[in-house]
Amino acid sequence: MTIIQNRYEMSVEENVAWAKRNIVDYIYKSANLEGILVTYLEVAALYDGLTISRKMKIDDIVAINNLKYAWRFVLGSIDYSIDYPFICKINQYVGGNSLIFGAGSLRTAPVRIGGTTWRPDIPDELQIKKELSELNAIQNHTDRALSLLLYCMRKQMFFEGNKRTAMLAANHIVIANGCGVISVPVEIQDDFRRLLIKFYETNNDEEVKQFLYESCIDGIERLV
Repeated sequence: MTIIQNRYEMSVEENVAWAKRNIVDYIYKSANLEGILVTYLEVAALYDGLTISRKMKIDDIVAINNLKYAWRFVLGSIDYSIDYPFICKINQYVGGNSLIFGAGSLRTAPVRIGGTTWRPDIPDELQIKKELSELNAIQNHTDRALSLLLYCMRKQMFFEGNKRTAMLAANHIVIANGCGVISVPVEIQDDFRRLLIKFYETNNDEEVKQFLYESCIDGIERLV
């Protein structure tokens, strides 16, 4: 059984500053996790409002800009508690500018997930609120964040943008408690996708949670 402890101990101010300093890298990783093949330098240019040399799909550019605004929302709302309306608001930012149908609202129709025949149920608002309350009762901040991340990804609350929304919601928890930032490095994203599909099919999060805990959290290392 995975025993999760906080890997980093920072002040909230330090953690927010760390996230802001590395925000382009986190957007770059999230974009690639969603299948947007973009380089770090291209994300940096788009983040600064510049044009890039190659032609990209408009939706991909919108998705990257939406991640910028979603991150700003999360970092600007660090004193808020994670609850159902807050997660919906994150998805609204992720899917804004007509990128995602019904952004910010629970999906009302079935969806398919690539790589598996497993299908998530249609989300129920009352059930989600109850389950989020149970997740918020987890004492360890990092464990709570990783549990919420995986819950939101498997629940597929929205028509699209569930991984991006889940990652941002989880990061709100760790950043608000000085525990680092969660992101999946591009070079191990295939391994993460494989474990995520296994989690979808079994609802056993132990292996994928251990993977995230060991390989996908960064922060300020204290010199001893």
